Amino acid sequence: MTQENAQALNKVLVAGEWRDANAEGSFQAFNPTSGEKLADAYPVSSWQDCDAALTAAVEAFVSMQSLSREVIADFIEKYAARIEANSQVLVDMANLETGLAKTPRLADVEIPRTVSQLRQAATAAREASWTTPTIDSQSNIRSMLQAIGPVAVFGPNNFPFAFGSISGGDFAAAIAAGNPVIAKAHPSHPGTTRIFAEQAKLAADEAGLPAAAIQLIYAMSNESGLKLVSDSRIAATGFTGSRPAGLALKKAAEEAGKLIYLELSSVNPVVVLEGAINDRAAAIAEEFAGSCTMAAGQLCTKPGLLIVPTGEAGDALVSDIAARFNSGPVGSLLSPQSAEHIAATASELVSNGATMLTEQTSEDSARFCHANTLMSVSASSFISNSETFQREMFGNASLIVRAESTTQTVELIGLFEGNLTGCIYSSESGSDDKDYDLIEPALRQKVGRMINDKMPTGVAVSAAMNHGGPFPSSGHPGFTAVGMPCAVKRFAALKCFDAVRPHRLPEVLADKNPDGNIWRQIDGQWTQADVAK
Repeated sequence: MTQENAQALNKVLVAGEWRDANAEGSFQAFNPTSGEKLADAYPVSSWQDCDAALTAAVEAFVSMQSLSREVIADFIEKYAARIEANSQVLVDMANLETGLAKTPRLADVEIPRTVSQLRQAATAAREASWTTPTIDSQSNIRSMLQAIGPVAVFGPNNFPFAFGSISGGDFAAAIAAGNPVIAKAHPSHPGTTRIFAEQAKLAADEAGLPAAAIQLIYAMSNESGLKLVSDSRIAATGFTGSRPAGLALKKAAEEAGKLIYLELSSVNPVVVLEGAINDRAAAIAEEFAGSCTMAAGQLCTKPGLLIVPTGEAGDALVSDIAARFNSGPVGSLLSPQSAEHIAATASELVSNGATMLTEQTSEDSARFCHANTLMSVSASSFISNSETFQREMFGNASLIVRAESTTQTVELIGLFEGNLTGCIYSSESGSDDKDYDLIEPALRQKVGRMINDKMPTGVAVSAAMNHGGPFPSSGHPGFTAVGMPCAVKRFAALKCFDAVRPHRLPEVLADKNPDGNIWRQIDGQWTQADVAK
């Protein structure tokens, strides 16, 4: 690449400076609503940029260990305020790059959610309950969670704000724990990520964070990505995206003994019991169709699999859902490959015995899109080929499985991979509680969040939320990507202080109990543990 071309590319943020990338290529984002490439060009960084970012991050981590919790919290709050002040610029750019609606999606949903989770992260940083300090003053042994080291964050294409690599939950959690972050932008919205990085850098400078506490690289080769997550200088990685990319990164990181937290694929099964159909069939049809097609189905919690009993009531529900799919709006997809993926996966399901229930008409416009797609298959066919039939179709497509009995429903649930969510719709009268009691334990073991009587789309930013689940929905069933302070613990390491002199201890490990018993800090309050003397 010539120097002239390099100067035309957007600059990367490395070691505290916006500078020209050491680029080995370039790329441009698309406008999904027109199919056209956008004017701005961004660098594909060589390993030299990654290497420089890692070295700077290690230096920043050392400096951050001497910062007070208040400084970290102050940065996060300043950054949240800057996002609010620049919300219109962010909304306009994200709309251009992703085709997601300015309102309500970007302005009224994602901006408030992003700001809210950042402020929750600031609270977590300040009150430090996530550190779970434990004091055995009788033995003079103390332990707590502390920052783990430089963290890499790979953001997804479908949530440019709330899950963005330099604005989303992984970023907020890693920073709240006191770690520097190397953010890797998603090629679907590099301009949006750049604006966030600009505001984050200004807030970091105002708050007094080290120069390299926050760094941004737009893109890198697959080889460099694998090398980054397995480098000796990286402590942990947060990744949200496709299963193939996530599994490749997972393999590289784990072979090097490095932590990686993944959010991959999930079909989020919904079970509808016959009592619920008798109570409110039309409402269920409307909720399911809307949940599958809003944002063109590009949500990690989209219900991609619906289990409906055989029989007349179930037949009527399936027909109603199909009609809503056919008549509903067809949203824009985020990338030119998305429609190809839906078409290829749907074709494979049909070739293995599924029935297409919707009209597969082609759209006239040049935008990225695919017809709303709904298929049906018998539970017996699903059971005989479960790996194929629970393949995620990321977009406005879903599969209905027709079950002949509760026993058969439990059997097919036993074949599910791990999922983020699982839902059961049941009768409001409790008439099918016996069926629920048979199905719920089986489904609960396969999901991170168990839901009743509502679709899974929508993830509340709550301390009690679990946005995770058994593999392959996420890389570890014990952690959540949403919900402070629990999400912070992913980017922390347990440290023990044995016979360390009092003046050398972290503040939260100071003796609070003169009687020599074990004390623990929970939600900011010191409580004597219930320990046998």
